[in-house]
Amino acid sequence: MRVCITSDGQELDAPVNPSFGRAPYFLFVDEETLATEAVKNAPGAHGAGVQAAQTVASKGANVMITGNVGPNAHQGLTTAGIEIYVGAKGTVKEALQDYRAGRLTRADAPTAGGHGRRMI
Repeated sequence: MRVCITSDGQELDAPVNPSFGRAPYFLFVDEETLATEAVKNAPGAHGAGVQAAQTVASKGANVMITGNVGPNAHQGLTTAGIEIYVGAKGTVKEALQDYRAGRLTRADAPTAGGHGRRMI
């Protein structure tokens, strides 16, 4: 399974970035081997969530782990068949461990408004 985690850096020890569409990097991790591929996120002024969802889908992710996900990104990821888990904190490696242990929340709906605004 290929897992994607929003990240501030290119390594498993990098901090998780809480924003899906505006994260500096997407770190793709092979869950079995822990082999990684870092992809720089290049969000535009508008449509960052949609562009990010297209990037994640094009790289073959099955699962997306992040802090929060907005409505357009949520729609794009779920349309691509990607499961979304939110509430990730700490390092990328810790977020992967939390996912494996069932400590992250599956996002069946957006958890942030557009432009990174948290939903209440």
